[in-house]
Amino acid sequence: MTQIVPVILSGGSGTRLWPVSRESFPKQLWPLVSDRTMIQETALRAKGPDFAPPIVVCNQEHRFLIAEQLRGAGIEGARIVLEPVGRNSAPAIAAAAVLVAEENPDAVLWMMAADAAIADVPALLIALGHAAAAARAGKIVTFGMKPTAPEIGYGYIEQGPELPGLPGVRSVARFLEKPDAATAAAFVAGGQHLWNSGMFVFTARTLMEELDTHAPDVLPAVRASVAARHTDLDFIRLGVEQFAAGPSISLDYAVAERTSRAAVVPADIGWSDVGSWSALWELGAKDAAGNVTLGDVVLEGAENCYVRADNKLAAVIGLKDVVLVSTEDAVLAMHRDHAQDVKKIVDRLKAAGRSEATAHNRGHRPWGFYESLIQGDRFQVKRIVVQPGRQLSLQSHYHRAEHWVVVNGTARVTRDSETMILRENESVYLPLGCVHRLENPGKIPLTLIEVQAGAYLGEDDIVRYEDTYGRA
Repeated sequence: MTQIVPVILSGGSGTRLWPVSRESFPKQLWPLVSDRTMIQETALRAKGPDFAPPIVVCNQEHRFLIAEQLRGAGIEGARIVLEPVGRNSAPAIAAAAVLVAEENPDAVLWMMAADAAIADVPALLIALGHAAAAARAGKIVTFGMKPTAPEIGYGYIEQGPELPGLPGVRSVARFLEKPDAATAAAFVAGGQHLWNSGMFVFTARTLMEELDTHAPDVLPAVRASVAARHTDLDFIRLGVEQFAAGPSISLDYAVAERTSRAAVVPADIGWSDVGSWSALWELGAKDAAGNVTLGDVVLEGAENCYVRADNKLAAVIGLKDVVLVSTEDAVLAMHRDHAQDVKKIVDRLKAAGRSEATAHNRGHRPWGFYESLIQGDRFQVKRIVVQPGRQLSLQSHYHRAEHWVVVNGTARVTRDSETMILRENESVYLPLGCVHRLENPGKIPLTLIEVQAGAYLGEDDIVRYEDTYGRA
């Protein structure tokens, strides 16, 4: 029997978990429920002899981070497909199906979001076995999660009778949109409704047939973009114009809610989409007073709170049912009942042009990261960390000069026609317009302090002449 192909969709920005999750570094790249990141946890559920290497469909801005995290989790042979523009889940999974169909159109695909938590992985794999059998029989199979509460943030599935010859698999009576509180309570009490997890299992052939039938505009654009693909390092870049020409539509709307081949596997596996800070409170290990804490936190008389302090001490006194999240550049404080309103704050910050809405103070790059320490009129101080064997692009700037001071490790610096080695407590001046490059030839991370001075200090003031990582 052929291996199941895991397809991990990693296109979300996770704004309901702001200020930790932002567009530049969304929730699937954070360790939120364990020591591993969410995408690592997702990929590891599908690692073993029954599975082919995963396909990850993601935003091109996250490609190096995702590749590094997969390597860190011991995931080998992953194909990382870069969406040139966001077009929702139907085109994303269709691209994976077209790629797989080039080798085996009858291969079973397991579509997963990169950012869900699952407590009982053995039970998940049993449910997957039922789903794969139904997929090989031509079904579009989803996983329906047994509700634990009248949740209004999830869509629901009304399950029908069990399908003949497919134990553990039931027909789908209908899909239902996110309900109001009274309707959700009735669904939970009735016992016939399940949460729609967004995980699907099908063969590449079945999915493409159903897309042709129910969403005929999707597949031609995707096929054309896959045909126009090219490989960039370890990444598969889809054709830009072709992919952008297709509609933006979810798989639920495109296929699941329209197909006559829908089936559901009921499952009780401790699933959560980790879609809010209140969900993380529910998932977290609690103290005797019901508090969940991460980082440097001191509590006095607090009850049922979620407190996360990433860079500084957080003290909470006498509060109940509160979420407090402190990052280097933002603090969020709210009642847990208002967890779904975080997106409103993000929208307001975006409307005001605030960078905190979408980007962290730390900027991740394929060579390491940088973070701003001090910024003033015509100057900025940054900490730069370059991983062993990595290098920045050969570049120059129109508007700023730079001064580099090595504080840890060894740096190889190119400045116009000269190359030099700098060690701890040594420095170099890079005048405005000079062509320069920074490399770490050593075995430990290189850390330096960069002092920028000039009329404009934006990250887009970079002219690249050579780049190991294929950036323009």
